Amino acid sequence: MIINCIIIDDEPLAIELLEEYVAKIPYLKLLASFENSFKALNFLKEHEVDLVFLDIHMPDFSGIDFFKSLQRPPRVIMTTAYAQYAVEGFELNAVDYLLKPFSFNRLLRATDKLYDMMHKGPVTITEKDTPRVDDYIFLKSTHNIIKVNLSDIEYIEGYKDYLKVYIGEQQPILTIKSLKALETALPQNAFVRIHKSYIVSINKIKSYRKGKVKIKDKYLPIGDSYKSIFNKMVLEGRM
Repeated sequence: MIINCIIIDDEPLAIELLEEYVAKIPYLKLLASFENSFKALNFLKEHEVDLVFLDIHMPDFSGIDFFKSLQRPPRVIMTTAYAQYAVEGFELNAVDYLLKPFSFNRLLRATDKLYDMMHKGPVTITEKDTPRVDDYIFLKSTHNIIKVNLSDIEYIEGYKDYLKVYIGEQQPILTIKSLKALETALPQNAFVRIHKSYIVSINKIKSYRKGKVKIKDKYLPIGDSYKSIFNKMVLEGRM
């Protein structure tokens, strides 16, 4: 399987290095490179592109704004020298986030992840086959950006201005983000919204009774408007 890709970066040296890296990966086919986001927009209208290596911090038209402007965006691997943009990148469901300067091996891990996603296709939930969760997200907490393995998340509780992300025995991570934004960023075959205030990991559900799910020793309510999707994804074991 060949993955058609383009590079968008306002730094010529960064483009040159990425082009060298891409040339070493046999399943990648580089179609074009752009220092200007607007030219890349026109190219995407006329060509089938599977992947964009996208620099976030660019003048006039940032990588974030560029991505949001696309009606049918391809997969994207974010690249930037600014760590503070990591959260925004993953809110857009980026395949990966590469902090400059990155090595060839780091890039290869990112593209291998995409290759596996495209080659294996979507995961279907059945009663005998629970979803695989082997990815991660970055969450901004106070002054830190924390990498969180999705397989460690038990459930997320939403408040007015922040979220609590519950992970094992440690204190929940507090992050300023809407529950809707995090719901969009999480893989839909592994997490389900059960209430206006709760998202839960399907793998972490221990039992279900009387409109509540049990995760560890805590029972969480299932809202009336969420019962249908919960029944479809969890009780019936299908998407």
